[in-house]
Amino acid sequence: MYYDVMKDTLAGNLALVGDEKGLRFINFQRGKRPLAISDEWRHEKIFFRPVINQLNSYFAGELKTFDVKLAPSGTPFQLKVWKCLAEIPYGELTTYGAIAKRIGHPKAVRAVGGANARNPLPIVLPCHRVIGSNGTLTGFGGGLDVKARLIALERKAGLPFQATWPF
Repeated sequence: MYYDVMKDTLAGNLALVGDEKGLRFINFQRGKRPLAISDEWRHEKIFFRPVINQLNSYFAGELKTFDVKLAPSGTPFQLKVWKCLAEIPYGELTTYGAIAKRIGHPKAVRAVGGANARNPLPIVLPCHRVIGSNGTLTGFGGGLDVKARLIALERKAGLPFQATWPF
């Protein structure tokens, strides 16, 4: 497993973790659950260069699509929710209830919220685009201020966005 830390981004410091199968984690280092870097992981800047370049382009409001090999690990339900996150268009918002309906579990709104909270690849799998049914910003691992900044960035840039589901 490899790791690197992007410093001073629009979303704060981001820990990146991955291996040959793909990117496993993007973690907000100042968020509720900062990722502990394992002694067994190897610090490897070059491995993450493509991811860092794309994230920098995203933060600059220039990225049209992420082209990153992803390798998240989760339950079948979580993977369904995360796949749905990847399909939320750039600059658009949806609700937990809408995602629950879309995946065929309309009463599983809280479970969708739980899966969203455990999203190991925020920004690339854009959980920041999910808001409460009353239009309010709700929980986000990087903090609500970061969620608001990411939404504002996308609304300002207005670029077309087509996330792909590579796993």
